[in-house]
Amino acid sequence: MPHSVETLARAIVNAHAPLALQPDALQRLWTLLAAGSNTHPNPQTQKQPNPAIGAWTDTHLQAVLTAAQALDFWPVDAQCIAQAWQHQTERCGEFDALDWPTEPQDFGLPAAPGAEGFAPCPRQLGLYAVLPDALWVGRMARAGVPTLQLRFKSDAPVAVTVEVRAAVQAVQDTPARLFINDHWQAAIEAGAYGVHLGQEDLATADLSAIRAAGLRLGVSSHGYAEMLRAAAVQPSYIALGAVYATNLKRMATPPQGPQRLKRYAQVLRHFPTVAIGGIDLNCLDAVLASGVGSVAVVRALVGAEKPEEMARILMSKLPVDLIKQAQKAI
Repeated sequence: MPHSVETLARAIVNAHAPLALQPDALQRLWTLLAAGSNTHPNPQTQKQPNPAIGAWTDTHLQAVLTAAQALDFWPVDAQCIAQAWQHQTERCGEFDALDWPTEPQDFGLPAAPGAEGFAPCPRQLGLYAVLPDALWVGRMARAGVPTLQLRFKSDAPVAVTVEVRAAVQAVQDTPARLFINDHWQAAIEAGAYGVHLGQEDLATADLSAIRAAGLRLGVSSHGYAEMLRAAAVQPSYIALGAVYATNLKRMATPPQGPQRLKRYAQVLRHFPTVAIGGIDLNCLDAVLASGVGSVAVVRALVGAEKPEEMARILMSKLPVDLIKQAQKAI
């Protein structure tokens, strides 16, 4: 006897409740079901079921879309989850509500970045410090932090150029890798190791110029849809966040939590990944347990009473193999 949308959606929510961002996912499910859930598939992104392969039906589609929204996934991410579950079902020959999709191929990702991708960086970048100015960059480079990002906020081109050049100069006599947030032109001119861009910057930055200059590229993401968009440009790494709440910048999406981070890292297993957002010593173990390649910190360092000592403590908590790979790649 075929299952109903309600039965399947309830099974998904029960099996994957830790992925919800707030309690009472089942109550939200009943509300969505009663309202018709407004989870109609996007005809431009949904592949038509293949009867010869079997098990996927519109009932499965509606159940996955409704359950994903009950688990607090945004509609655009729910669509990605539904597509992946369809591909998984067709590949395996049956639908399994207990088996959350995590295979890259089910999300349309290749087994490895293509030849047209950006210059590679280590899969493990070690501790990744996001810092406000060149003075902080030099300070953390001298403290032995292997990967640094200059996040200098200014609309004045001259000030940006001066700060980026100073940051590049600050790491010259150290083994640290330096990424420049947003200011890709200045990063190219100064000869930085790489550039980090947000999703909104992908549409405006000259990605070809960054690639041609040999700079590495990191891209932010905040859920499945943005992960896939980032992967499409074949960056050097993909940042996943925000894992926890942060007041350092206004976030368009809620904190994703370590359970989602684990699923994201599994999907992006062929890319270097960096967890970011509200990470400090208290939650470091939970973040590392997700399998993410590297960990970025902001206020855990710049807000510490003794930043150099905190950097050493954080680095001491990283797995030995992660530290060795980060150091070996420098």
